[in-house]
Amino acid sequence: MSGVYDNEEFFVAYGQMERSRGGLEAAGEWHQLQPLFPDLAGKDMLDLGCGYGWHCRYAAERGAKKVLGIDLSIRMIEKAKSFGENKRISYRICDLISYEYPVEAWDCVVSNLALHYVEDLGDIYRKVYRTLRPEGIFLFNIEHPVFTAGVGQDWMYDEAGQPLCWPVDDYYLSGERLTHFLGCEVRKYHHTLTQILMGLLAAGFAIEAVEEAEPPKEMIGLPGMADELRRPMMLLVKGKKRL
Repeated sequence: MSGVYDNEEFFVAYGQMERSRGGLEAAGEWHQLQPLFPDLAGKDMLDLGCGYGWHCRYAAERGAKKVLGIDLSIRMIEKAKSFGENKRISYRICDLISYEYPVEAWDCVVSNLALHYVEDLGDIYRKVYRTLRPEGIFLFNIEHPVFTAGVGQDWMYDEAGQPLCWPVDDYYLSGERLTHFLGCEVRKYHHTLTQILMGLLAAGFAIEAVEEAEPPKEMIGLPGMADELRRPMMLLVKGKKRL
């Protein structure tokens, strides 16, 4: 897991991003992710890599009985707590690998933009399957393989600084990718589409939805957003624990 989120320079820059300041409605993928959530009324939800706690608070607003958000970053957890106390929400400083994943403890497990920091997806899939109750939902948003296989995870630019194309290389060589994001070196892991989806099936899940994120029409005019239609950045997947 990446500890860059506790780097002060990175954390400050992250806080200036539109999605950090505006919450779920400012996230370009929210219009696709929100409909994938199950009915959370009276249910227990675990958020893996909760960040600012947006999805934890969303679950509580939708009637979830108990919500736990875990994140490796001390700064992220502090930020999540700063939005106010809610007796149904608790936060814990913990990485996705070290969490104990108690047997059949949760009705829904959510992970938003955290799994591309995990080297062994299969291990996480098996742990999530174990901690879900029968017919529980695993909903995650991971950086798209086309994005993580991007050379430097950046565009090629013309002389005027305009994006020409998104170069992809070493697609089938899964594993570590070092890139620069918000002025810092960030370690991520590239996983092919086959590994992401077939790994989920191998762990025992039934796949209920797969969507490639694209910005809504009302956001196309925002800086850089139109270029998000030129290649997929995120992959949204909904799995269900089979009986």
